[in-house]
Amino acid sequence: MLQGAPLPERLAELLGLGPGPGSTALAALLGAAIVGTLMMTMTAVAGPWAKRKVTAAFTDRYAVNRLGPFGIIIIVADAVRLLSKELIVPDGVDRPTWDLAPIVLAFSALLGFAVIPMGSGIHLADPEVGLVYVFAIASIASLGLVMAGYASNNKYSLLGGLRAVAQNLAYEIPLVLIAVSVVIFAGSLQMSEIVAAQAEPLVDLGVATIPQWYAFVNPFAFVLFLIANLMEVGRNPFDIPEAPTEIVAGYQTEYSSVYFVLIYLGEFLHIFLGGAIIATLFLGGPAGPGPEALGIVWFLVKIWAVYLFTQWARSALPRLRIDQLIEVGWKGMLVLAFANLILTAIIVGVLA
Repeated sequence: MLQGAPLPERLAELLGLGPGPGSTALAALLGAAIVGTLMMTMTAVAGPWAKRKVTAAFTDRYAVNRLGPFGIIIIVADAVRLLSKELIVPDGVDRPTWDLAPIVLAFSALLGFAVIPMGSGIHLADPEVGLVYVFAIASIASLGLVMAGYASNNKYSLLGGLRAVAQNLAYEIPLVLIAVSVVIFAGSLQMSEIVAAQAEPLVDLGVATIPQWYAFVNPFAFVLFLIANLMEVGRNPFDIPEAPTEIVAGYQTEYSSVYFVLIYLGEFLHIFLGGAIIATLFLGGPAGPGPEALGIVWFLVKIWAVYLFTQWARSALPRLRIDQLIEVGWKGMLVLAFANLILTAIIVGVLA
């Protein structure tokens, strides 16, 4: 296997843990803590600080520049500000559902990273149906949006939840169909095998080689997946479920304090999960120049590149209307996704 033994097994060997369910569970928890801390740290940087800096650069404005070097201490200031606010519970909410929705949003993204091969031995699990698992887990976020919208006892929140359902139906099928084209190339649903299938050079130029990343093999599928991923993470022009100029903040209108932090955390974790899926399916995962130990560095670079693309879209593209989004999903993306399957079959036949 390209990535070697999963991280929990490496930790168990490193710590000298013996066989048994207790040792296995402890190693798995330690591995999950490492991956979760890495992703949460990236989210803490991306949300309060990088988002402001990138948006300001795209729109020719000043960003945070007072709190610490380059305004980096805004991360701490935002955390203290938001977590110290009162948690206001509106009248008439469905309390159990209202409480669970932010947790579902955040943890559905964190669970998705369990099967992503990040390089440098950082890989929690490698099931044979890893791609199916990551799409199934990521789609749970839509359930969290519906729960938040329904339980808030607010018409704007309800509209945001209903929009999330409509958007989910419009983008989820094309997203999966495009991923199926990658499975046809790799011949496997296992994430490590998909990465390994991209390791061979596509073109050897003598002094350099073009890797067999599926973004180069089938750029049409790569572009389609980037667009579908914007729908997945709710970035412009597809931020319909919250649409501040239309429905206040949609599904998150009634949330404050720690619950708002969890929703915000879930939003950015899903952006990074989308970037991780794109990096794995189309950009060779952790592959890059230099020794294999730099795999995690290249993997994070690719994730941040996708993040910058989503922020560019947020700053540059106007929001579609809900009817336009549905039309793009069903009449555009779905048709193009099926066309991509035909194109994939042709490419596989030529390469064979």
